[in-house]
Amino acid sequence: MSEQITPFRIDIPQEQLDDLHRRLDATRWPDQDPNAGWSQGIPLDYTRELAEYWRTSYDWRAQEARLNAFPQFRTEIDGHNLHFIHVRSAEAGAVPLLLTHGWPGSIVEFLEVIAPLTDPVAHGGKPEDAFHVVVPTIPGYGFSGPAVGWSTTRAAAAWAELMRRLGYDRYVAHGEDTGAAITRQLAVIDAEHLIAMHLTDIASAGITFENADPGNAEEMRAAEKAQRYAFEFGAYAMLQASRPQTLAYGLADSPVGQMAWIVERFKDWTDSKNVPEDAVDRDAMLTNVMIYWLNGTAGSSARYYFEGASTWGAPEPETTVPLSVAVMPHDIGAPVRRLAERNNTIVRWTELARGGHFAAMEEPDLIIEDLRASFAPYR
Repeated sequence: MSEQITPFRIDIPQEQLDDLHRRLDATRWPDQDPNAGWSQGIPLDYTRELAEYWRTSYDWRAQEARLNAFPQFRTEIDGHNLHFIHVRSAEAGAVPLLLTHGWPGSIVEFLEVIAPLTDPVAHGGKPEDAFHVVVPTIPGYGFSGPAVGWSTTRAAAAWAELMRRLGYDRYVAHGEDTGAAITRQLAVIDAEHLIAMHLTDIASAGITFENADPGNAEEMRAAEKAQRYAFEFGAYAMLQASRPQTLAYGLADSPVGQMAWIVERFKDWTDSKNVPEDAVDRDAMLTNVMIYWLNGTAGSSARYYFEGASTWGAPEPETTVPLSVAVMPHDIGAPVRRLAERNNTIVRWTELARGGHFAAMEEPDLIIEDLRASFAPYR
């Protein structure tokens, strides 16, 4: 296996964009209960309007140029061509920071935080706040391309090799959603080099009415959120964990199907009052959709749920790597510190004032501030 790292530039053939437009024009629309709103899924009127915007107003070439403003690379690890952004800071004391996205996210989640993290002086920070930033695309997602047989544990091993290959023998890491699971696994398998981590999701802090303290109002509210996820918001996870291939046919063939599947998550999991754009930028959200569509990774990204389903609910291995947790008030879950402390070395627990599941995308300033504070002791 070659350890060569090669520059990468996004250059989508016009034929792919023309095909997308033809498919959008030919969408076969379903009917809808006119009184349903969002209660039965993403509403027809909103979806048609968003698809029309995507077809006539959204500018992929502008978004492509924005993505290409960041230095990107590919390297083969464990038989797969791994895509990543890598921005080195000019500050001498910068610490390497690994940022990992989740599902249905992508590198788009971190575009607003890269510059402030690598060049803090230009963004209201101090030289000692600087990081070298690495943002990989999980194999099976986006520009890493479709993949079979990958799990969060396998991805974590690839991350450890990537950081070694980049010359970083000590580093910190942040993860959201699936990226949080990968980062947590990294703390188990590469504790020698991962010196601290920061998560917005933590599986070992999950709560139910069975393990909640009935006398603790905060824990009971968290259990209510967990129950709603299990019986309403979590339906996507059960499908991806059990029948990802069947789902993939519809998402790979229909751009509106792919868009609806992702955009509904942005509505359900963020601090949005009426539409997802209350919480995230519309063009950024569609760029995230485009990355799945253009690379054909609907099925392979969903397979992470299938690969991990057998261990759902199992205790996570203990780790002594210092962990900082940022709790987002409008996330789909509500982690409980009492439970998280059973098998994690928690050094900081912050209840942020705003934001939901796509933390760095929704509230980049809050995440930047919390990353700086969390990792300051490990420089």
